[in-house]
Amino acid sequence: MTLAGASAPRIGIPWRSREEEQRGERRALQPYLDAVRQAGGEPVEISLTLVESGRLAELAETLDGFLLPGSPADVDPSWYHAERSPHCGPRDAFREQTDFALLDAACTAHQPVLAICYGLQSLNVFKGGRLLQDIAAEVPRALQHEWKRSTGAPEPRHPVEFVAGSRLAELLGSGTTEVNSSHHQAVAVVGRELRTVGWAPDGVVEAVEGTAAEHWVVGVQWHPERMPEDPLTRALFAAFVNAARQAGAQRSSGGNRRPGTATAESVSEERK
Repeated sequence: MTLAGASAPRIGIPWRSREEEQRGERRALQPYLDAVRQAGGEPVEISLTLVESGRLAELAETLDGFLLPGSPADVDPSWYHAERSPHCGPRDAFREQTDFALLDAACTAHQPVLAICYGLQSLNVFKGGRLLQDIAAEVPRALQHEWKRSTGAPEPRHPVEFVAGSRLAELLGSGTTEVNSSHHQAVAVVGRELRTVGWAPDGVVEAVEGTAAEHWVVGVQWHPERMPEDPLTRALFAAFVNAARQAGAQRSSGGNRRPGTATAESVSEERK
């Protein structure tokens, strides 16, 4: 549900990868923009080149919330002090630096964050957590989580069980639902100021939430933007957009807002 008559909050959404941005490939990005717009928000595309130009912090200051989307890349394991597994895919340094800079800004100014798939993984690493570099190689008797669209096979689906009292359980109105699955990495050790609130039957982490009551942060490992008719999808995007609207209203009424600029040093400090 959205607030009738209220202005649309501005939601920053970075491109999924530098390669897709260079090609102008919008097929996978567009569902995120549509979901935000359907929930009453104004999506604002964020170029991955802004972090190098120094203009990202300036843009972040004008936004009310951030949606971190999926990506074909994997977060560089060096960020969480791990040796690269042969199963780990290539990194996207532009996307990493953009996500970390936006998260730095969001944590400083309490701008809401909805992190999806790769976005959840970068959120967890930013907060000092670690990742499973390949579920199939590291989780005994793992379900099928990875999906390659090019094979033509249907996208896998599996149940997720939520912690009672979590935001996601309250939005759903129950403790269990079924979600799509399209990832080969996942949270291994949850980061600071985050808590795990959802698991697949094989124990793979499917959802986290921020622990600070004053900062709305939710990360999901599935792709709700590809499930537009799902009740939890609708409730999740509506809650996120309303949280961003409230954050924007607080700023307009005089709340402080100081964006951050993420560097390797600032992320390392966050991870200590």
